[in-house]
Amino acid sequence: MERTRVNIVVGLFMVLGIVALAYLSVQLGRVSFLGGRGYVVTVDFPSVGGLKAGSTVEIAGVEIGRVDSIGLDNYQARVKLRVNKGVKLQEDSIASIKTKGLIGEKYVRISPGGSDKLIPPGVDFEELLSKYIFGKV
Repeated sequence: MERTRVNIVVGLFMVLGIVALAYLSVQLGRVSFLGGRGYVVTVDFPSVGGLKAGSTVEIAGVEIGRVDSIGLDNYQARVKLRVNKGVKLQEDSIASIKTKGLIGEKYVRISPGGSDKLIPPGVDFEELLSKYIFGKV
């Protein structure tokens, strides 16, 4: 009887350990299930050398999102950014690819604009910026 009780306790301990390991793996790996949180903004760059899906998106050094995907559209790199829900981007914000650290990890830095108009989810960021610059807004 005592041996059965010890086996049950060890079994429960192992199950809890596996659940804790799975939770930590998801949290530390920053894996998002079912589309993740936030909204998607599209940005076009002439080159994204070294930028990868999963790279960070920052404003003033604070992480506000992640790179969702990178593709090619009309011979330019089209980058989809998943920005946290609480962060609102102005339509004249500027996105640039920067390098951090000694190993040269790439990330997207967004410099906020001064416009009162905000970028709605799913809008092409660069198209809005060009319209703003050339006075078509």
